Amino acid sequence: MGYVPSSWLPGGTPDPLIDKRVNLGTQQSRIDGPEKVRGAARFAAEVPMDGLLYAALVHSTIARGRIAELDVSAAEAAPGVTLVMTYRNAPRMALPPPIGLTNLKAAGNNILPVMQDPEIRWNGQAVAVVLAETQEQADHAASLIKVRYEAVAARTRFEDAKADARTPDSLMIERNRLKKGDVQAALQAAKQTVDAVYRTPWHNHNPIEPNAATIAWDGDRLIVHDATQMLNGTAGSLAKVFGIKEAQVFVSSPFVGGGFGGKALWDHQILGAAAAKLARRPVRIALSRASMHRLIGGRSPTEQRVALAADAGGKLKGLLHHGFSVKPPHSACDEAFTLTGRSLYASETFDVVQHTLDLDVLANTFMRAPGEAPGTFALECAMDELAHQLGMDPIELRRRNVPDRDPVTGAPHSQSDVMLAYDLGADRFGWNRRAAQPRARREGEWLVGMGCATGSFPYARMPGMSVRITIDADGHATVSSAAHEMGMGTTTVQRQHTADRLGLPLERVTVKIGDTSLPFGSFAGGSSQTASLGAAINAASAKLAGDLLRLAGNDTPLAGLRANEIEFADGGLRKIGNPSRHESFISILKRAARSEISVTGESGTPLEMLKFSMHSRSAIFCELRISEVTGEVRIDHLVGCFDCGRILNPKTAASQFRGGMIMGIGMALTEETLLDPRSGRIMSASITDYHVPVHLDVPDIDVLWTDIPDPRTPMGARGIGEIGITGVAAAIANAAFNATGRRVRELPLTPDKFL
Repeated sequence: MGYVPSSWLPGGTPDPLIDKRVNLGTQQSRIDGPEKVRGAARFAAEVPMDGLLYAALVHSTIARGRIAELDVSAAEAAPGVTLVMTYRNAPRMALPPPIGLTNLKAAGNNILPVMQDPEIRWNGQAVAVVLAETQEQADHAASLIKVRYEAVAARTRFEDAKADARTPDSLMIERNRLKKGDVQAALQAAKQTVDAVYRTPWHNHNPIEPNAATIAWDGDRLIVHDATQMLNGTAGSLAKVFGIKEAQVFVSSPFVGGGFGGKALWDHQILGAAAAKLARRPVRIALSRASMHRLIGGRSPTEQRVALAADAGGKLKGLLHHGFSVKPPHSACDEAFTLTGRSLYASETFDVVQHTLDLDVLANTFMRAPGEAPGTFALECAMDELAHQLGMDPIELRRRNVPDRDPVTGAPHSQSDVMLAYDLGADRFGWNRRAAQPRARREGEWLVGMGCATGSFPYARMPGMSVRITIDADGHATVSSAAHEMGMGTTTVQRQHTADRLGLPLERVTVKIGDTSLPFGSFAGGSSQTASLGAAINAASAKLAGDLLRLAGNDTPLAGLRANEIEFADGGLRKIGNPSRHESFISILKRAARSEISVTGESGTPLEMLKFSMHSRSAIFCELRISEVTGEVRIDHLVGCFDCGRILNPKTAASQFRGGMIMGIGMALTEETLLDPRSGRIMSASITDYHVPVHLDVPDIDVLWTDIPDPRTPMGARGIGEIGITGVAAAIANAAFNATGRRVRELPLTPDKFL
């Protein structure tokens, strides 16, 4: 079971760092900021290697079939080309193991053979890899390859696939089908009902750093400099694919330019490693934006039916949430949009189930707040519709339905103050200016509206995350872990945490992360890394205290004390309640003639998740204008108030919240992957055609938080990486209804939908 502090379980005393904070809770700039500003931070596609070759890919142009003819002769004869790899000469490779909670050493997303046969399984599959002395030479040679296909009928249409939909037993780690009471009877007897269908489109990942890897073989040892949020998972997966031991794979990823779920193991790392093996030279494979759209999965489209039944006072009597998403058998990701409504509102009855569709497409994958982002759009728009029908303020409707415990399991909340978030957010936003009647505010051609919505994301802590804490003879602490830095401030916050945990000033703490030579790191996903690292540091510090006490011996002010009678303070250990009985790390190590002391701790089984209902919540507010002439939507103001436990660093937290909200703007207004159903081809395979928000799309964004500690988590904090995007699309859609009186239930909210 590992080390699980009793403080995280029922009846336990909360983490003392909740109240005894010195560095935690203060604004600290990111440690890696200066390196990035100077251009000194080296990303995966910037690692120098002698004899480096550059890779270019050729993608299939059909969705299903096989290669009938493949002519690579012109490419092989092109200047600078050293290798053309196809299924004919690629080494034999095993299937990548799928990412999942049952195997944290796996990172596979698209569980299909990689260049092992002439079969084509989706439009965009890599059919050839060209290696050349320069990127330009590789790209040119790739354009010379001629492929003829024998196509067969492909499944590419969402609507057609519904007839053969599957109903999985589980979603993520939850049972899929939920029935509590009789929702149909509740709908028939209700004073007010809403019953509507909401749709969200395909989405693609577009981080600032495209997926890339620089790869080399040193004998039978594989070295991969990757852009990944799954270091050990990537190492374990590549070991399985190439039939070598995990210890023979070294993966380094100290800096990642945005992950959001898309920086896992895909075909390009496998192809790069295979090509490097054949060429016997290092290879850089850096995906273009077009190749990213063809080889890196994104968010599945969804079709969601939400039905709500309420009495005259707005109390929910029934909540139905059914729907469809795409998940081919070779995908490892559930777009579990139906999980959101199970814990958000205290309905008397529930009917929840989700079906998955099998299409001949690239596997979908995790994308910031998978499930919750589209799920909150549907549910929170339905709540707004119900409030309008009742003639009730949307915040008041939510207040009347907030549960005091989990409405399905009955588990107590570890901490939940979403209505305080609404009160604080409404005051900051100026909700009292909202006109209850749609189309009531006008400024020339512009119709002005306001809307709100709730955001939600579950707490997660991964078992197995490990850290090593080393105290040297100068009393300096070094924390090491194969954790990830994707721009969210991992090293910065864990440095603050370690300093407070060990009673040290910030300048005497160093955090090392980013490669598999360090203690095991679980993946950075599910907003789990802060809690997982925090738990591991907590476990290691408990071991460290015991080891230091034994090392101190009897000739010490600490003599005779037990581990539960001491605490870290002032660069050493002291008796709780008696500061005079103190000895520094430096003194203990010097007397023992030791140059350092080192311990390893691990994040144990997350039992707190089994005992409590644990979710972060937010209250999102939007004010916007819509032109009656063009249908253009302009957002003037966004406010997000977050109930996520203690905020560990206000500066980095505000950045995370705003970043998530900006992605929510993209989800609401512009982002849509355009898939040609005739061929399965992605047509919007660039950021010219796939529109992400730019500066002119982003309004003033205010963020604030309740800062109420969660007594069942490390440091009293819950993850904040994904909560920011949830609820935003619904708040924008609800504001659009308030402005125009037109209810749009399909994203994105493009101008044509308001004309």
